[in-house]
Amino acid sequence: MGLKEARLYEKENAKVRCNVCAHRCSIPEGGYGICRTRQNRGGKLYTLIYGCVSSAHTDPVEKKPLFHFFPGSLAFSLGTVSCNFRCRHCQNWSISTAKPGDFCTAETEMSPEEVVSRAKREGCDGIAWTYNEPTIWFEYAYDCAKLAKRAGLYTVFVTNGFLTEEALNEVAPFLDAANVDVKAFSEGFYRKVCGARLKPVLETCERMLERGVHLELTYLVIPGYNDSDEEIGRFSEWVVAGLDASVPVHFSAFYPAYKMLEVPPTSVAGLERAHEIAKAAGVEYVYLGNVPGHEYENTFCPECGELLVERSGHRVRLRISGPEPKCPRPGCGKSLNIRL
Repeated sequence: MGLKEARLYEKENAKVRCNVCAHRCSIPEGGYGICRTRQNRGGKLYTLIYGCVSSAHTDPVEKKPLFHFFPGSLAFSLGTVSCNFRCRHCQNWSISTAKPGDFCTAETEMSPEEVVSRAKREGCDGIAWTYNEPTIWFEYAYDCAKLAKRAGLYTVFVTNGFLTEEALNEVAPFLDAANVDVKAFSEGFYRKVCGARLKPVLETCERMLERGVHLELTYLVIPGYNDSDEEIGRFSEWVVAGLDASVPVHFSAFYPAYKMLEVPPTSVAGLERAHEIAKAAGVEYVYLGNVPGHEYENTFCPECGELLVERSGHRVRLRISGPEPKCPRPGCGKSLNIRL
């Protein structure tokens, strides 16, 4: 495994254009895409990481984080190497900066059939592509997802959202849920800190909802970079007006990492301010991440404030039930955007 002809590319004379992510790299003979995992060989585009697994674990789905998608279930979670972003604050930089061959060997390769088999064997309810960016692993994730759906497993992308519309159209019929990491709400941040663009990420989120993919968002709050009231306000307003007020938002605490070691950790007060702004904008479900034990890890009814899902770490206590859960408080009965 490892080497496999890519999907979604077109020839441009001696070059090939990759149409999997929004960079749409034009790659000369022998060259590589920005992700470092796709190469032009003789006028054909190849992925170099098909079946190459750097990390594989059984995780609670809450760790993705997905709080409104089969709470308390287990997802077989796997990642590969490299990335199509260059985030200066990457928490998983040891694999996102790696190249094919750095981590992935014959001993770590897994066929799609082996992935599904292991997920079932370990008692998982689904499969999540995570730890690094699943878009650059598109061919493998797509093949695994098709098999997973046949086996009755759910499928999850934990992603930066930089997919093309063509890629999303291909995988969406086999993708149940996604957590999209919206890294800031300014093009300047994306350009300077991530080496990417914001607009395609927002478009992916909108398209996922249109195609019936369960969507949750993570916003890592970085002091001095993306934590102003104005920016968080614009982000929150977009969630309500551009997506849906019921889309869960996870504001997560930053801790110094990789090339941003000089930036202080996010204060709890800073996270709580983001929560306040988002709720004021009309976002119904707002959570705080990387602050274990905080009450805003729990799910409350946005209508009456009833405690619906209680969380302690990754342990979950449900106070709701049914295929279309509603708030159990007498006189409320609000429909909830939670899949059980």
